[in-house]
Amino acid sequence: MKYKLSILFFIALSLETFAQTFYDLNTIQTIEITFSQSNWDALLDAAEANDAYIPAQSVSINGTVLTNIGVKYKGNSSYNANQVKNPIHIELDAYVNQNYQGYTDIKLSNVYKDPSFVREALAYKMLKNYMHAPLANYAKLYINGSYIGLYTNVESVSKKFVNSHFGSNSNAFFDCSPPAGAGPGVTNLPNLSYLGTNFTSYESAYEMKSTTGWDDLIALTNTLNNNTNSIETVLDVDRALWMLAFDNLLVNLDSYIGAFKQNYYIYKDNNGRFNPVIWDLNESFGTFANTGSSNLNTTTQKAQMSHTLHSTEAAWPLVQKLLAIPTYKKRYLAHYKTILNEMIVSGLYLTDAQAIQTLISASVTADTNKFSYQSNITTNLTTDVSLGMGSASGLSALMNSRKAYLQAQTDFTNTQPTITSINPSNSNPPIGSNVTITANVTNTNTDAVYLGYRSTTDAIFTKVLMYDDGNHNDGSAGDNVYGASITVSSIALQYYIYAENNNIGKFSPERAEHEFYTINATYPTINAGDLVINEIMAQNTSTITDADGEYEDWFELYNNSSNTLSLDNLYATDTSSNMLKWQFPSGLTIEPNSYLVVWADQDLTQTGIHADFKFSAAGEKCILSYPDGTVVDTVTFGAQTTDMGYARIPNGTGNFVIQAPTFNANNESLGINQYSVSDIKFFPNPVDTMLNINAPFLIDEVKVFSSLGQLLLSEKYNLNNISLDLSSFEQGVYLMKINNTFSKIILKK
Repeated sequence: MKYKLSILFFIALSLETFAQTFYDLNTIQTIEITFSQSNWDALLDAAEANDAYIPAQSVSINGTVLTNIGVKYKGNSSYNANQVKNPIHIELDAYVNQNYQGYTDIKLSNVYKDPSFVREALAYKMLKNYMHAPLANYAKLYINGSYIGLYTNVESVSKKFVNSHFGSNSNAFFDCSPPAGAGPGVTNLPNLSYLGTNFTSYESAYEMKSTTGWDDLIALTNTLNNNTNSIETVLDVDRALWMLAFDNLLVNLDSYIGAFKQNYYIYKDNNGRFNPVIWDLNESFGTFANTGSSNLNTTTQKAQMSHTLHSTEAAWPLVQKLLAIPTYKKRYLAHYKTILNEMIVSGLYLTDAQAIQTLISASVTADTNKFSYQSNITTNLTTDVSLGMGSASGLSALMNSRKAYLQAQTDFTNTQPTITSINPSNSNPPIGSNVTITANVTNTNTDAVYLGYRSTTDAIFTKVLMYDDGNHNDGSAGDNVYGASITVSSIALQYYIYAENNNIGKFSPERAEHEFYTINATYPTINAGDLVINEIMAQNTSTITDADGEYEDWFELYNNSSNTLSLDNLYATDTSSNMLKWQFPSGLTIEPNSYLVVWADQDLTQTGIHADFKFSAAGEKCILSYPDGTVVDTVTFGAQTTDMGYARIPNGTGNFVIQAPTFNANNESLGINQYSVSDIKFFPNPVDTMLNINAPFLIDEVKVFSSLGQLLLSEKYNLNNISLDLSSFEQGVYLMKINNTFSKIILKK
């Protein structure tokens, strides 16, 4: 084995590169819907009350045509049956399993109450620097050949979204907006108040997007309101603080911090913590005026909105309870100041807004169905524009005044800690070794410098104190150099540093925990040729089942070497665009000249080894590689034959041929003599206790393997007929090998 430097571990990069076409903010999408019905608008209006889809003949997305799709109007106040340009939801797989670039939901917003035309796309662009957020750009919509107008195209917060960002999609998942819509007179709002243990008390305020989850939501609200000291066990507090800071700074009151306490999602990850995701930003930058406590009717009032709005009001427990804890308030102020400096003080928000307007100007001009207040979109970059009822603040007028107001507040004039000279003792440590991280920290409380670290992107950061005592590889005591030592347990250690004084905190990097530093470890890799993909089955309908009795795709590995090989840090994939799609379980090994079968079925919760991908019977790839780019083996295959294997001949070294499958066995066992497995009698099968085996040749050896390839039994004989006692075996599927040549699947009752 040899050692390689891990340089490509952080696979979250794929989350954005995957969406750089359909949601690329530098391009405008073209979407053309065709209805066979000429009265499509009336049909959509009639279906809107029931939130129902109307079938459309086709949709063309940037020239790619998909047929038989579902379309419906969406929105609350932004929908009106009397207007031409309504928000649209296109469901590509409403009737047929199909997608565009992996997406099935297309949500188009009609830029309601935004005279600048940039609020939503601009705000999402800013937000994704600090927390997981939908992508957004613009799309020109045509229906039956007529240009309906320019829309904001916002990525749906769906199960696909949470799977990409949080590593799962089957846990509790809620849309925190009243299902019937929010408005005057609605009293049950998704403010995360504890309403007791009966889930019916929550149904009118939250829409559950998962199959179960009410108990999880109730536990979250109970902990937040009644046991806040344990809140980090059920809520990603850091993401919640980013959300609250972002909404407040941008005076985004059609949100949790406004009158209706809505427009966000929460998803419970595999760590048991809910994660907030902001939604619906068209009224950011001071369009919505109602805080729930008062109305901010002028730009001056909006600019001077308190940065701790609702911190003493029980109707907003997420604000009240979190900001009542001193360290959370200091972290909130640190996040708030980061967004303020990076986006507002720098003027970046305005530069981006101007660039967006330049991109969309011609499409807006051609949009005859836009709202009357959008006749000159550049006006609202600087000047307030009337909306009839209320007004939309000029972006720069609001933000310049808000910047001046905030920078005069004591919370932001207080001196922050400084964190510099961050150094790991070894920038490329071997896995399993210890590394010390040091930093120069000033203007901090000495007992309030923390190192947050984790070994995988989906894990929770562990926080440990850093010391300036001369005993933690930190130099001399009291020299402002703080140190902490930790064990490197994975190929990429992710970390950040946080410090606070009596008034405010500071993160390094400043966007932590959303961003972090990475130490890439060294680790052993398998030499090419020692481990190979030996056989693939991409269309299994009747050959062999997994432990759950399902016929699934599978691939078989073979160890050509004389050494036991560890599969730690090794990944498998079916596409070269995502080389780190599925990681082999830690601690998994394969013995010399032995086999290992992996089910390629995406059933990660089932018994056995199951990869997070499926093969296409039309042909694709199977690749084994490491995060540093080392490829152990790759196989590209074409169209496969149902229930036939794609196997190396000679076994372990040869080229691939299509032949009868030899699951977990030598690929040359077929046809090496005059007999086949059909010449051997196995009865009864399924078997309860005794299995009888009759063969037209001498049986020298019998081996029994589990469905995972583990050798369970090996017996020597010199007989034609034998009886094998399987009474001690558990119910399941087993592979039997005769003379290491013939393979048979045995079912144990």
